[in-house]
Amino acid sequence: MDGLVTYENMMQRREQEKSVTSEALVSRQVQEVQAAVIMAKKFPRDEYAAYDRIMQSCERVSLAESALYEYPKGGQKVSGPSIRLAEAIAQAWGNIDFGVVELEQRTGMSSMMAYAWDLETNTRQTKIFTVKHERKARGQINALDDPRDIYEMTANQGARRVRSCILAVIPGDVVDAAVEKCKQTLKNGYKEPLEDRIRKMITAFREEFQVSKEMIEKLIGCAVEAFTDNDFVRLRSVYKSLRDNMAKREDYFDVPKPKSEADSPLNEEDIDETD
Repeated sequence: MDGLVTYENMMQRREQEKSVTSEALVSRQVQEVQAAVIMAKKFPRDEYAAYDRIMQSCERVSLAESALYEYPKGGQKVSGPSIRLAEAIAQAWGNIDFGVVELEQRTGMSSMMAYAWDLETNTRQTKIFTVKHERKARGQINALDDPRDIYEMTANQGARRVRSCILAVIPGDVVDAAVEKCKQTLKNGYKEPLEDRIRKMITAFREEFQVSKEMIEKLIGCAVEAFTDNDFVRLRSVYKSLRDNMAKREDYFDVPKPKSEADSPLNEEDIDETD
């Protein structure tokens, strides 16, 4: 009995310690937020200088290459600023706190919160959502149990919501100007001839996503030889969307349906050499 009482006392003590630690963390976070708000009020942004910083950032080819995404929806193409561009705009605009946090992790899912907060105007956007610990591949849904896979899945889903939150607190005309500047940078910022860039892009599509040149030509609507800078920008956006899992290959291209395993022989690529 004494041992049981001692164990219960020990568990109560641990719970009390956890409570004190949690309260200390919350108190520290409150103090940090208050300090950030005070600093934002004391040193408000110069919108003209911030705008110039954004335009200068968009002149970098490395940013412009990852600044836009594109995916099909309702028979039309939807495009817009990516999370990378949204982060660059927020950093240059200044006095904005943004991020994503995991509120709770249960068996098979995580509760997440994405947010963006303009500390000057006290404008805040918050999105709370649930991410299932699963990934769909080849028509099957596979449960995730590796912590790294779960982290990557929640981070990927969270990035989309953070992007939406940031864009909701930044003036729309500033975002539009940044998008146009990135498009112009892509057109003028390459030293390689257009033909070489398109050839490399076709190779990347084929090797990474099994997309043929004919499938790309059908998407653009003309032969490769007639592709323009605008077409290359569009392909870059599609490539970025596929690479970041914003869309699937079937959303853009007419992917031939494979024959049944009984009707089609195995080729060398279907053989697993790891066994």
